Amino acid sequence: MSHPATLHRAPDRPYAWLAWLVASQLAVAVLWLAAGWRWGLPALLLSHAAFIVPVFLPRATLYAPAVSRLPGDERAVWLTIDDGPSDDTPAMLEALDRHGMRATFFLVGERARARPELVQEIVRRGHEVANHTWSHPQARFWALGPRAMADELERAQAALTELAGRPPRWFRAVAGHTNPFIAAPLCRLGLSRAAWSARGFDAVDGDVVRVLQRIQRGLAPGAIILLHEGAPHGKSVEILEAALCLLREQGYASVIPD
Repeated sequence: MSHPATLHRAPDRPYAWLAWLVASQLAVAVLWLAAGWRWGLPALLLSHAAFIVPVFLPRATLYAPAVSRLPGDERAVWLTIDDGPSDDTPAMLEALDRHGMRATFFLVGERARARPELVQEIVRRGHEVANHTWSHPQARFWALGPRAMADELERAQAALTELAGRPPRWFRAVAGHTNPFIAAPLCRLGLSRAAWSARGFDAVDGDVVRVLQRIQRGLAPGAIILLHEGAPHGKSVEILEAALCLLREQGYASVIPD
């Protein structure tokens, strides 16, 4: 399955948001001076919310472009698996082989460095390795400053490039969060940000039926499916197997975008 060359697009204007921020605050200042605080204060709060809320919205593109689904109406999806490598990786690779499906593994750099043989096996079996930060700082990723953000992406990119034999093309933010400092390292590293359109919350819910029901709600041609490995509930492999069966039953292929 072929996709437009523009599908993979690293940010080319990493600080474009800054112009909008300056313009919005100038507009608020003019309104405050002209109409007083009764209009100026709500406008100020709304203008700040417009730059804070997108941080927590996985598909928001204020701070960096993101691919949320594949173009076209072919019955194909992009299967993505986050948080590896883990003890689940070998069984997941076997399941993918049995079903003839391909996936992109968004790997955590320090975990990959600790288990290089799993990274190499992912590549050997025809799957793709992608960047999911160095340490997966889930509680604070959204609040990382420019130096810490760059360190998370650059260290992971260096490790994964060495282990996989080629640089990852895709990045997935931790919990889908972004902030004003994410686009600059993406631009330098040539990384495009991948979001998702179908998820089962399988990182926290091990009930296979519930997870599949949630995935089903977002399943459509071009869907980007988010799954995880190594979840504490121990059901990640079972969930992947069930998801692969669902895809085959409904006539979907799993592809890796160009």
